[in-house]
Amino acid sequence: MDNSRQATLVLGGTGRTGSLVASKLAERGLSARTASRRGADVRFDWDNPATHGPALAGADRVYLVTPVLRVTYAGLVSGFLDLAEACGVRHVTYLSAYGSDHAPPQVDIGAVELDLMSRPAFTSSVLRSAWVMQNFTDQHLPVIQDMITVPTAGGAEAFVDAADVAAVAVETLADPDAHAGAVYEPTGPEALTVAEVAGIIAGVSGRPVSHNDIERSTWIDGAIAAGVVPPGYRVMLNWLTATIASGHGSRPNDDVRKVTGSAPASFADFARRHARAWAVPAVHR
Repeated sequence: MDNSRQATLVLGGTGRTGSLVASKLAERGLSARTASRRGADVRFDWDNPATHGPALAGADRVYLVTPVLRVTYAGLVSGFLDLAEACGVRHVTYLSAYGSDHAPPQVDIGAVELDLMSRPAFTSSVLRSAWVMQNFTDQHLPVIQDMITVPTAGGAEAFVDAADVAAVAVETLADPDAHAGAVYEPTGPEALTVAEVAGIIAGVSGRPVSHNDIERSTWIDGAIAAGVVPPGYRVMLNWLTATIASGHGSRPNDDVRKVTGSAPASFADFARRHARAWAVPAVHR
């Protein structure tokens, strides 16, 4: 690929992986432009196509993060990719999800992969990431009343640090030709149950953290009723948690090391670095 016009548009540029992709590209002296509805270098709104062209201007590669909290978005993404072709984009790295090839037909994650791979105008790389460890430090799977509440039926997942996902993405964006057509599945080095994760968090936080392995429909109904997710997202939550519960959660592989040359972080390492996320706020009297 001709690197004379080398600039990466990072969608979801203020998010968990996007912000890291942008900073890691910059550390390597590579041009990166973050895009989001607010707080990024350029404004980008999936529902406002007028923002797409200006965001793409001057970019020859894209880190693609699809609309969040939706299951139907293939048409939007296809239109964006059409525009990307017209604007001279030469490579797209897509943040997908582990098991995307087995996603329910109502979920467009696999359709985007197929669309992307079918386009001869640019090369592509797909990252089918395991669940990121950051789920446990933000609003996705928070520790509330010393419990992590999520239905997994005791199943395991090779949780991965978002920094390792970003590191893989950066390699594909820095040298697209070397990763053209690649499908990577970034995972952590070990498969853990949420109960085991809770035990690790308890060890670094000093709190008696445990796993509340709630019934799935109860958990999903509660998330919808609380406004955490829209009703249409039910199918996505059911798929993600049922995959782990059925024993088909992600399993450790060597993709992170193979692509980056470094071993992925363990959850224990991650927990030690983020222990303050689970600290109990001091009570002032």
